[in-house]
Amino acid sequence: MLNYGPFQNTTACSIVKTANGAIITSLPQNARELEKFFEENFATILPMKSHFPKKRFGQHFLTDESVIEMLIEAINPHPSHHLIEIGPGQGVLSFPLLEYIDTLDLIEIDRDLVAFLSKEKRFHIQEADVLMVDFSTYVPKPLRIVGNLPYNISTPLLFHLLQFSKDIQDMHFMLQKEVVDRITAAPGSKTYGRLSVMIQAYATVEALFDVQPEAFSPPPKVDSAVIRLVPLQNPLVKNHAQFEKLVRQAFSMRRKTLKNNLKGCIPEEMLLQLPVDIHCRPEEISVQKFIQISQYILQSQ
Repeated sequence: MLNYGPFQNTTACSIVKTANGAIITSLPQNARELEKFFEENFATILPMKSHFPKKRFGQHFLTDESVIEMLIEAINPHPSHHLIEIGPGQGVLSFPLLEYIDTLDLIEIDRDLVAFLSKEKRFHIQEADVLMVDFSTYVPKPLRIVGNLPYNISTPLLFHLLQFSKDIQDMHFMLQKEVVDRITAAPGSKTYGRLSVMIQAYATVEALFDVQPEAFSPPPKVDSAVIRLVPLQNPLVKNHAQFEKLVRQAFSMRRKTLKNNLKGCIPEEMLLQLPVDIHCRPEEISVQKFIQISQYILQSQ
């Protein structure tokens, strides 16, 4: 067994893989030579079996090289770009990104992974819960944010990030496919709902490609998909809290009409004057119409 940082409990004959794809199957057997080997090669080595995914962090590590290549192509990194990766895990995307940029900011909550990744000096790592991170403090701007997001926090994380939309150029995320379908849904579809309206009111959205469970270790029980979000620099929503409350109330009962769902929170005389057919169900109303409703209510108050 090895006892070297993140390589603890790894046998000396274990396969390891460098960031450029080279496979190493033979490692030094002498302890001193082995330690020297890892000191010299740590920055480019990705251990294939050195870290057990932690369920409490929702960890599912991407392992499919073809998916990684597709992600890199979609992100299209450039040396002048300021990239931030959320949840880098074992660095399967992080290390390849360094082939295109000089440094990479990482946000990781798992201290064991932070210890592993910190060996690469071109990584600037913040050990933190990403939901508590103030992205306005990152410079230079604009920011480009990427990541294979933990599915258990993906929706609140997207809402958190959109608070910093003026600082963000774009975002490329791996998410649960069901969530991507809901985000990109059009009015009138079964998947169109509160999440669709809230995200599309602040960003243009594009589903890029699907990813099967077999591309991860351990495989999740659901399909995944990659999405691109480009924040609107001048969103039409004037009052976020009011808009969020309106949309939540409108979708509180999907089978009810807008009139029934908004009754009680909007005076009836105002309800009858809304710039939309209030006898429609909420999934039939476009994002633009929801914004118009919000603006009308603000102006009438």
